[in-house]
Amino acid sequence: MSERARRGAEELAPDGVEPNHPHRIEPEVVALPHPAARPAARAFAAEGCEVVVDYHRGRERAEAVAAEIGAAEVVGADLREEADAARLFAEAGALDVCAAVAGVWPEEDPSVWELPLDRWEATLRANLTHDLPDGARLPARAGRCRSRKTRARRLDRWALRPRLGHADYAAAKSAIVRGLLLGLKNQVVRIAPRARVNAVCPGWTESPMTRGSLTPETLKRVTRTMSLRKVAQAEDVARRVVVLASDELSGHVSGQVVTIAGGMEGCVVHRG
Repeated sequence: MSERARRGAEELAPDGVEPNHPHRIEPEVVALPHPAARPAARAFAAEGCEVVVDYHRGRERAEAVAAEIGAAEVVGADLREEADAARLFAEAGALDVCAAVAGVWPEEDPSVWELPLDRWEATLRANLTHDLPDGARLPARAGRCRSRKTRARRLDRWALRPRLGHADYAAAKSAIVRGLLLGLKNQVVRIAPRARVNAVCPGWTESPMTRGSLTPETLKRVTRTMSLRKVAQAEDVARRVVVLASDELSGHVSGQVVTIAGGMEGCVVHRG
């Protein structure tokens, strides 16, 4: 590891945790599509990994992430376009870990019978179809998988327990964890014998995208179904992705879905 990377890892290590512990994750090359993966980028950098950050439109945000963690590569690509995704993996080089974090949440919430077909197709393309070149076909074609490549897909609770509305979004996320995840983890070992594929499904999580909507009233309402009665922080999700990427901690874990939702249930736990 370079001296710059070592200093950056020491500065970014979580409180009370020494950086670069070999029993957590050895220095590797990690691809993090989308600058919203900043907490994951920080967590991997704290382990001494070389990080590649992809962006579509948010170049300034991606460069800010790279500057924060130090010595990270920034590559622009639209993962919905196969040619662009191919260029991303070609420029990134061989990867040990691919943590896919990108996604699109449509704000309007029409009923299923009022859902326009073009909206349905656009949502599935942005949240499901882009996963094919992003994490399955192109790394294999380009020979970019190392023998123990790990792929962690960040989804959310909609994949497991869809809530009222947004049927298109729920369908896309569910298709990943109930179909693509299971098929990919069985097929990727043909080209990378120790490759593992897992998914992380957070519940309500505080982030720059959600802070405006997480009012005190909303927090009280959504946490009534959580035994821990609090929303997650982005770092909670990022650290779980790092654990899944570790061969020491998760070397025999593949095809699994890890839920980070504070014990969220389909019923009210707290009534006060």
